[in-house]
Amino acid sequence: MTVEPLNDEDRAEALDTLDEWDFDEARDAITRTFTFADFSEAFGFMARVALLAEKADHHPEWSNVWNRVDIALTTHDAGGLSHKDVALAEAIDALVG
Repeated sequence: MTVEPLNDEDRAEALDTLDEWDFDEARDAITRTFTFADFSEAFGFMARVALLAEKADHHPEWSNVWNRVDIALTTHDAGGLSHKDVALAEAIDALVG
């Protein structure tokens, strides 16, 4: 199944609803940094996100340094931001909500 990139209108609407996420125009991606009390809390968060990502068959680009997790979402198959990124961002936000 082919995933299409968001058109300009859908992208703008998605960015309006994802308040905590930043738009990386150069990569056509959304990014967010999460900060936790310590490494264990950050790693637990990553494990929960991994389960969401696996269920959605959509995997983030991310890195972890001690208590910080940096996430970038873009759909490589679509060549940029897609509905899959928006859905995963919303699911991630619900974890920390």
